Amino acid sequence: MSRVNIANALTATRLLLAGPFAVLMAQEGVSSAALAALVLALAIVTDVLDGLVARHRGTTSAAGRVFDHLTDCLFVTCGLAAGASRGVFPWPLPILVAAAFAQYVADSYWWHRGSTLRASALGRWNGVFYFAPLVGDVLVRLGLGVLRPAVTVVAWALVASTLVSMGDRLLALTRARASHAGGTRGRPPR
Repeated sequence: MSRVNIANALTATRLLLAGPFAVLMAQEGVSSAALAALVLALAIVTDVLDGLVARHRGTTSAAGRVFDHLTDCLFVTCGLAAGASRGVFPWPLPILVAAAFAQYVADSYWWHRGSTLRASALGRWNGVFYFAPLVGDVLVRLGLGVLRPAVTVVAWALVASTLVSMGDRLLALTRARASHAGGTRGRPPR
């Protein structure tokens, strides 16, 4: 297997786990929670390893980063939507995760016409913490019911932080466009 394919194979594995994970997250019961825990652990391991492998082998690429981020977004969004269907997560969370990713890609490639993703600090932390409600819900279903209020608080905090992150990205774009428009006034057309 080539160098690039190892990291991408790890990412593809996580992508293939999104469907089964969503099914397990949509179901009640300890057995579904135990299987969801295994799938989630495997997804997290592949997420950590794909980047390590790509960096270690010097095979990182813009396309690989997009594939990795898209896979994370799909995995998390599917799991959160499945949990929301059971009433354990607020519906705005999976919707905002998908919208924030779409904004991230649009901002990076179309609005700023870049060749790579333009990360923000808050967006990066949100991406990490989107896994927290999933882990928390699995633990609750495995018998740690005392965590349910914390899972709810974390989910709503992520709704708020995602809205702030999206607003910040939009504000930065608005300022950049205004600055660019102001800097070109009075110049003759080329």
